[in-house]
Amino acid sequence: MANESYRRQRRRAAVAVALLLVAYFAVPVERDPNGLRLALRSAGTLVLVIVVALLVTGQVRRQLTPEQPTGEAESRALVRLAVALVAGLLVFALADYVVANSRPGEFSGLETRIDALYFALATLTTVGYGDVHAQGQVARVVLCAQMLFSIGVVATGASIVVKQMTQRPRRQR
Repeated sequence: MANESYRRQRRRAAVAVALLLVAYFAVPVERDPNGLRLALRSAGTLVLVIVVALLVTGQVRRQLTPEQPTGEAESRALVRLAVALVAGLLVFALADYVVANSRPGEFSGLETRIDALYFALATLTTVGYGDVHAQGQVARVVLCAQMLFSIGVVATGASIVVKQMTQRPRRQR
């Protein structure tokens, strides 16, 4: 029964991630000569980053409490945390793409949504190959926020997911 619940949680996570990816690729992004849309997108992105940060930190706090969840509650918490981490990655990828699309010259090598996803993942994982990089001040401000989010939220959340996932088989023995 517990194994079926765990599989159901994994399926829900896969569906949530798939829907997030569809939304990422479907969100319309076109240039706006007067800057109003860019300002609205920037405000929307900031709100999304704050919401995702709150979701991830809430899940992290729950994982760090002395009363660790067990069984199905633990699975749900890990799934929510993993989905929130993916959402954070996609929010920053979209922010990078919006900046690159709205302000040509801000990024070097970032032309498509795949480029933006690749760059956001390289930045959040601190790999930074250097083939895509920020050139303008707006892009650098976005990346500063992305790096702080990566250090403060994603690293903590990812480490908890990995820790819980590696401890799971030992608990079930």
